[in-house]
Formats: sequence, C-alpha cells, structure tokens
Amino acid sequence: QVQLVESGGGLVQTGGSLRLSCVSSRSLSNYAMGWFRQAPGKEREFVGAIRWTDGGTYYTDSAQGRFTISKDNTKNTLYLQMNSLKPEDTAVYYCALDPIRIPTTGDGIRYWGKGTLVTVSS
Repeated sequence: QVQLVESGGGLVQTGGSLRLSCVSSRSLSNYAMGWFRQAPGKEREFVGAIRWTDGGTYYTDSAQGRFTISKDNTKNTLYLQMNSLKPEDTAVYYCALDPIRIPTTGDGIRYWGKGTLVTVSS
C-alpha cells in the first residue's frame, strides 16, 4: 500500500501563486504521478501529470502555461507549482500515483491522496 499526503493548499488572492506538495511513502522512480482537482458541486477534473518513462508532462488546457508539475525522487515528493491563480481554480487538489499511467479521466488509478484545499479569492 502506498500513502500519499498532500500539503500546501490555502487561501490566495487572484493572480497569486501556491506550490502544492505530495509526499509518497514509496519511491517515485517507477510510477506515473499526477494532480486532479474537484471544485464544490463539480466532477473531478484532470490537472496534469508526469510520465515515469521519460519524465514528460502533460496538462489540461486550463493549467497549461500557468501550472508546472515536477518531482524530486530523492524526497519522494511530487509538486504542483500554480501561478496566476484564478477563482475558478478553487478546488480540493488530489495527488495520484499509478505504476503504469495517469489517464486524464482518472479511471483505474491505483493510489490517491486525501487532498488539499485551494481557495482563490477574487
């Protein structure tokens, strides 16, 4: 079993930045990892992910150019740097890990964190 613990959420004004962290109880070296979010009353939404094969990243259109995913294998930690935040970015952000891939639907992902709340005020 893998434990994922997110942190770094909080309240920020429009245009501000936050960096989320996700610490894994297992090495990240051979896992795909990603971030999803769920706003109140809405379905879970893919944010971005990093492939374990080549370290390449991919993002949803709304995150492209504003958010950056990175990881530090020495710390077993995945990051989500979020810049130019907007009120519509308000959501609980979840870290996800899978030995194969992170589908944008989120279906079949093996491990999930419990989430960290990000609130962007207007």
